[in-house]
Amino acid sequence: MSIATLSGIEDRAPRFELPSSNAENSRRGSAAVVGSGFGGLAAAIRLQAMGFATTCFEARDKPGGRAYVYHDDGFTFDAGPTVITAPHCIEELFTLADRDMNDYVELLPVEPMYRLQWHDGAAFDYVSDEAGLIEQIRSLSPGDEDGYRKFAQYSRRVFQKGYEELGSVPFLRFSDMIRVAPQLARLRADRSVYSTVSRFIKDEHLRQAFSFHPLLVGGNPYDTSAIYTLIHWIERKWGVFFPRGGTGALVNGLVRLFKDMGGEVRLSSPVRRINLTEQKKQTRHLVTTDAVANEAFDLVVSNADIHHTYAKLYEQVAEARQTQRRLEKMEWSMSLFVMYFGTNRKYEDLAHHTILFGPRFKGLLKDIFKGSQLPEDFSLYLHAPTVTDPSLAPKGCEGFYVLSPVPHLGRAPIDWDTVAQQYGNAILETLEQHLPGLRDSIVTRRHFTPNNFRDELNAYCGSAFSVAPKLTQSAFFRPHNRADKIPGLYIVGGGTHPGAGVPGVINTAKATCGIVAQDFGVVAQ
Repeated sequence: MSIATLSGIEDRAPRFELPSSNAENSRRGSAAVVGSGFGGLAAAIRLQAMGFATTCFEARDKPGGRAYVYHDDGFTFDAGPTVITAPHCIEELFTLADRDMNDYVELLPVEPMYRLQWHDGAAFDYVSDEAGLIEQIRSLSPGDEDGYRKFAQYSRRVFQKGYEELGSVPFLRFSDMIRVAPQLARLRADRSVYSTVSRFIKDEHLRQAFSFHPLLVGGNPYDTSAIYTLIHWIERKWGVFFPRGGTGALVNGLVRLFKDMGGEVRLSSPVRRINLTEQKKQTRHLVTTDAVANEAFDLVVSNADIHHTYAKLYEQVAEARQTQRRLEKMEWSMSLFVMYFGTNRKYEDLAHHTILFGPRFKGLLKDIFKGSQLPEDFSLYLHAPTVTDPSLAPKGCEGFYVLSPVPHLGRAPIDWDTVAQQYGNAILETLEQHLPGLRDSIVTRRHFTPNNFRDELNAYCGSAFSVAPKLTQSAFFRPHNRADKIPGLYIVGGGTHPGAGVPGVINTAKATCGIVAQDFGVVAQ
């Protein structure tokens, strides 16, 4: 029985007729997964567990998609996601194959989960322990303790509805949205994260501390639905983790699991186009790479950028062009400027994850999400993985990446080839206020700009998190997990429901594979 059926969502799409077999390990059909990000790998593992002969195509020379890895001068730099939460959704993938996750990857707890620092010198350690968190709140604003407790309980209720009940349930028809609308209305999903937090908490520092999370999935706290306050309870419930060896080690563990299950990964194999053909009243997808033309599959799950999927991969399909036009009318998430650097020294009292708020908050976010120019100031996320795993840098050294949210290229067509070095220098100058002697200690450095998101990841407008996570672009209103008019095409990743972030994209695979199971008449995995 599929996830959709279990949740009361019926689907009247035509079922695919597949050959039956009594062999214990009979294949249900063939599946192509385009892209090996977390969503693609999770989908590939689930499809393989369901009995499909699954091939995962990756354009780059390493798996992971946005979770790429750079090796520079003895340093290991994770390119993309570094905040690992809800580890159960990762462990579930290993359980499907009757494997122990600990045999493939080790997740290390991160404490504090984040360190927050403000321009005026205020600081806050965002810890997982409730008593410790309350003590941190008292140190900044004693009068907000009771308000925080009420906010935490609200976040818990939103988590129960938005994550536990709906996080892996597809929304394919408007009636699916109507069914849950009363519950979302009671939770006031129409309010923004920031306005919701402000109803409970009065201190501006703490308001920012408990509303910055949408930025981790590409959303503006002033626009993103209050449903995303559930991220706070996810972290309270399970904590924040980091894989030993870096996020790339987690990717490699998932790849190894998929291969152990019999799946195939083809690296350096960008999919150039996908054509459709009809065989015995069933749509077949003809996948063309540089090595093989028109390789036939029964279904395709695309973990590629959703605009790229419809605009390029299925360019020859008229129905895809209709979806492309709809996507181009939607609001897209911001982009990022990311700088990876290593130092020849260690730093004391350094947190693994640090959020550095600039002198502006609301005004800066407006410039990032609505502006047409590069703001002169910035708020930063500083990732220092060697705090948790020193093996990611040479002995006595420290490895970092720093991330600055910036407007996407469709809104602000900045010449990043010209400004990247100068912008990076300005960020380092700011960081040096917290890390004395930083600029003189740097021994390696590289940038990843909106141009790279566009050119290397095929991200529309250089958007880092796909379609923005607004209420009017969520659930049914988000691009669907199954293509509306292209039989056998399914979507995973940040551009579909439930959205971006590691738990989000892994749960897109669960939602999507539930639909595949229903369409193909197999047991969902």
